[in-house]
Amino acid sequence: MHKVLRISLATAAFAACALMSFAQPALKVVVVDMAKVYDTHFKTEEANAKFNDAAQRAREELDKLNKQIQTAAEEFKVLVEDSRSTVLNEAARNKAANDAQKKREEIERMQGEGQNFSANTQRSLQQRAKNHRDLIMDEIMKVVNEVSRARGATLVLDRSGPSVFGIPVVLHADAAYDVTDEVVKEVNKDRPAGSVSASSAVTPPAAANSAATGFTVPGVTPAPKKN
Repeated sequence: MHKVLRISLATAAFAACALMSFAQPALKVVVVDMAKVYDTHFKTEEANAKFNDAAQRAREELDKLNKQIQTAAEEFKVLVEDSRSTVLNEAARNKAANDAQKKREEIERMQGEGQNFSANTQRSLQQRAKNHRDLIMDEIMKVVNEVSRARGATLVLDRSGPSVFGIPVVLHADAAYDVTDEVVKEVNKDRPAGSVSASSAVTPPAAANSAATGFTVPGVTPAPKKN
C-alpha cells in the first residue's frame, strides 16, 4: 500500500513539473544598446545643448572674476612695494601697508566667491543632468518594452556597458536580435522639425584660461584626451 502511494505521489509530481515546463514561454532574447538610444534621443541632444550653454555662461562669469582678481593682484603688488619704499615718508608707507592688507582681503574674498560659484554651478548642472537622465531613461524603458513585446521577446539584455570584469555584458549577439535601431527610431518619431541634430547638439564650449573655471557634466562633457 505504501509502495503504491509513493509511486502515485512521484507520478503526480512528475506530471506537475511537466505541466509547468510546458506552461513557460519559450526563451527569446533581444539586445539593445541603451547608451546609444539615450545619446541619440532628440531630447538628450536638446538638453546637452542647454547644459553646454549654461556651462559656457558660467565660464564667462568666472573669467570676468579672474580678470578682476588679476587686476587686484597687480594693485596689491604695487602697494606692497610702496610700503617698503625708501622714497616715500613713513606716513605714506603706513598707508600703503594698510591699503595692501585691505587689497589682500579683497582678493581672498573674490577667490572664495569664485570657488563657491564654480562648485554651486557644477553641482547644479550635475543635478540637472541626473534629473534629465532619469526621466529619459524611464521613457526609453517603456519603448524598449513595447518593441520587445512586439518581437515576442521574453528577455532583454543591455549591451552598452561592461561587466564587473570590464568586459562587455553581451559578448556576442546576432544583428537580427538587436532592437537598438528600432528603439532609436521609435523614441525619435516625435522629433520637432528643425531641432538640434546629433552632430551639433553636444559641442562643448572652449575651456577658460583658469583651471577653476572648468566644468564637467556627466553625459555631456567629453572626457579629456590622453596624450
